[in-house]
Amino acid sequence: MSSAISTTLLDFQGVNIHLGGREILSPIDFSVAAGEFVCIIGPSGCGKTTLLRAAAGFLHPSGGQVVRAGRTVSGPSREVAFVFQDYGRALLPWRSVGGNIALALEAAGVTKAERPAHIAKVLETVGLSAHAEKFPAQLSGGMQQRVQIARCLAQGPQLMMMDEPFGALDAMTRENLQDELSRLVRLSGLTVLFVTHDLEEAIYLSDRVIVLRAYPTVDKPSLAAIVNVPIPRPRDQLATKEHPEFLRLRRELYGFLGHH
Repeated sequence: MSSAISTTLLDFQGVNIHLGGREILSPIDFSVAAGEFVCIIGPSGCGKTTLLRAAAGFLHPSGGQVVRAGRTVSGPSREVAFVFQDYGRALLPWRSVGGNIALALEAAGVTKAERPAHIAKVLETVGLSAHAEKFPAQLSGGMQQRVQIARCLAQGPQLMMMDEPFGALDAMTRENLQDELSRLVRLSGLTVLFVTHDLEEAIYLSDRVIVLRAYPTVDKPSLAAIVNVPIPRPRDQLATKEHPEFLRLRRELYGFLGHH
């Protein structure tokens, strides 16, 4: 993240969440700057997805509030796009690639005459211009996930929430999409909150990493650490992962997860 970026877009103020009689997240405070890429990591059951859904307005905190652009989040907004891990279910199988992207434009009130230009633009952005007429079943998993990202970009969001979007993909496809996402974020100036189990993915993509712990207590709250990632951009799958700072951060984050 550039040092010139300082405007807070998203602010978690004492956010506390109980589900099924159990405290999933103890009061948590942190903010996300406009244009920042923040990854959330932690063991299974620590509340990563729950935190993301609260930030998107899909569920209400039990205590505290999430503030976006100076306003308390009270429900979903077209200014926030959400990319799910299960790309197969996120896409409508009876609609073509272009038809799936048109969903976002329909919801935004874009006229039928204007939609083809918007669809062509986002498909070009994600490298799928030749596949507009295909259906999801005709695409690889990586291409399906690109369609979901393209549909989110068509919304023109301020903020993109991503819940382990590359977790079900093979290693090479995953790395290609990591690089593609980094490029898109640089081009668009999007703010991204990204959940992952993968330490290397978190370091490679993010400006900061939020570390959560499971089973919070008074002495050990949900927020275990906030770790800055000062590795220069653009990043490279080989050179960056051999960078001494990358290796140091990997050890540091592994220590947090191993301990908590």
